[in-house]
Amino acid sequence: MNPRYSHARRRLGGLATAIVLVAGTGVVSASPAAAAPAPRVDLRVLVVSDGGPEVAAIAGELATEGVPYTEVDLSDPGRPLITDAFLSDVASTGPRAKFESVVLPNEAPGGLAADELAALARLEQTFGIGQVDAYTWPHPAVGLNYAQDPGYVGVLDGMAATVSADGLNGAFGYLNGPVPIDDYDPGVSEVYGYLAVPLPDDPAAGTSFQTLVSVPIPGASAAGSLVGAYSHDGRRELVVTGAYNGGQAWFRVLAHGLVTWMTRGVHLGYDRNYFSVHVDDVFLPDSRWSVEGRCTPGDDCPPGSPYQTTDIRMTDADVDTLVDWQLDYGFKVSLAFNGSGSDAAGTADPLTAELKKYKDKFLWVSHTFSHEFLGCIQDFTVVPWRCATDPGTGAVQWLPQAEIAAQISQNVTWAGKKGFAIDKSELVTGEHSGLRVTPQQPVDNPNLAPALQQAGVRSLASDASREPAQRQVGPALTVPRHPMNVFYNVATAAEEVAEYNWIYNSVADGGSGLCEQHPDTTTCISPLDPATGYSGYIVPLEVRIALSHVLANDPRPHYLHQSNFAEAGIAYPVLSGVLSAYRSVFADNAPVVSLRLRDAATALQQSAAWSAAADGVVAYVLNNAVWVSAPSGSATVPITAPAGTGFGKAYGGEVSGYRAVTATPWKLSLPPGTY
Repeated sequence: MNPRYSHARRRLGGLATAIVLVAGTGVVSASPAAAAPAPRVDLRVLVVSDGGPEVAAIAGELATEGVPYTEVDLSDPGRPLITDAFLSDVASTGPRAKFESVVLPNEAPGGLAADELAALARLEQTFGIGQVDAYTWPHPAVGLNYAQDPGYVGVLDGMAATVSADGLNGAFGYLNGPVPIDDYDPGVSEVYGYLAVPLPDDPAAGTSFQTLVSVPIPGASAAGSLVGAYSHDGRRELVVTGAYNGGQAWFRVLAHGLVTWMTRGVHLGYDRNYFSVHVDDVFLPDSRWSVEGRCTPGDDCPPGSPYQTTDIRMTDADVDTLVDWQLDYGFKVSLAFNGSGSDAAGTADPLTAELKKYKDKFLWVSHTFSHEFLGCIQDFTVVPWRCATDPGTGAVQWLPQAEIAAQISQNVTWAGKKGFAIDKSELVTGEHSGLRVTPQQPVDNPNLAPALQQAGVRSLASDASREPAQRQVGPALTVPRHPMNVFYNVATAAEEVAEYNWIYNSVADGGSGLCEQHPDTTTCISPLDPATGYSGYIVPLEVRIALSHVLANDPRPHYLHQSNFAEAGIAYPVLSGVLSAYRSVFADNAPVVSLRLRDAATALQQSAAWSAAADGVVAYVLNNAVWVSAPSGSATVPITAPAGTGFGKAYGGEVSGYRAVTATPWKLSLPPGTY
């Protein structure tokens, strides 16, 4: 729950991993061997790491997008030497650069010998390769004045970075507004950096500095460069003067632009900003948290508990509010519905009537007919519950295949009769049941997979907090969904704060102490004020967490419950906060991408397949065209290229998509002057 911090003098970091998606077309052409000899540049990035968080963050972004890279660890005594032969050679087509760009900790990192730096300089000069200095200080060797008169050295927390016209017309064309620098804890320095003005351009010497992202210098009328491109000695060098790690929002916003700059917008990989929202339990009532009993009747209140609460169920007016909100934000949610809730409410149910009236305003996905638990038979005589077992053999008792299949088919039939358009290959089970849930049920219900086969289910929701990776369950691929920490059993801010305090407060502070029992996964917090805790703490935190997923090329959906859209509508501040924060920074050409469950399954599958196949693919630029092949047979390859390339779909000022390739090289012509 705590934000991650980055400091100038500390070198801490980890490597992120990734996700991707979609398809494109191209034209098969003859082998490039017939082309006139010209420099060839392989589509792979060289990452030279000193163990610091900045290089790790950039490497994480490459992995997230699916950009192939080779890492050289300067702390490894067995690392390869960076020589001319390591960097380039002569292929059948002519001179070949083995890398399209280079990422260094700074312009002259310790651990690289002078002859290694010289070899890198020759590569960059010969092939026009770009170099990224992941984090350095301003001085003339990187095209900047020292950070003085005017200048600034210190904490950048809360400052607003501005993308220049050059940045917007180039690598950062997907942005349109100020980029706020992280400031989540006023008591902690989160981002340290330097601000300085560029040296004057010197045409005679061939030097120039192009500020791409700047920050106003405190106490001065000038702005200092935070990210800028330094041209010198026939080389291109990207200079970053702020410290960061891969978890910080300001870096996540700028990360794709760094990749675009270093690769000239031509690389393998695929990047989107995804945000899909599922609303579970539609038509059903949800049990309400008992503030007095600190439990939920019918869920975790002890047997015979005196605590009773009224259930929470959306009304027709709540539907109108949701329709209006979607219209205001240009966004559509997916309603995961249980038909039995409508039937139980009777034929005159206002909620059903209103949802039928606006049925085309939503995406619909089956949540089974009555939300029955589809795993083992649950024994609630103990808290927490356990799987019931056969008295004679001790074997776990499982819900039969017939009952699972009936839960699926009944809801599909119900939707057809009511006129709700669904894809019966998509399914969200109640509580993601049927799938393994530890510690009570460490394996899937063995009857689940055959029931999915019987029902034709191909995309199955799972819980990303339990199983973050996609997996196969019979005929279906799972789609891990991010649970938002707005609880299913609350409808007001006060109820949310009461339960939140119970979970995340220590015993001494009046909480359950769960945070003390599980310090590896849960952080204890000070008690939140019932009046301000939701808006002042929970909402900003949930917005920040959701945005971290949006900016990580992560197609996994988020989910809440219908109770959060009833009564006080406490879901709206979170969802509005995510979309408003996103749109205040990103341009219209880079909208959030909202996927159906089946499309999210495809996105995750394509990403995993590409990760497995990437090392077997050959890709390079030659004569201003991309050539891609899979010498071992075939592969489906993600490709990103500048706008104007006849391929894929437009996004963020670029085009990108997936292309199936074989051993025969496939050619993609680039806009004139790209290479």
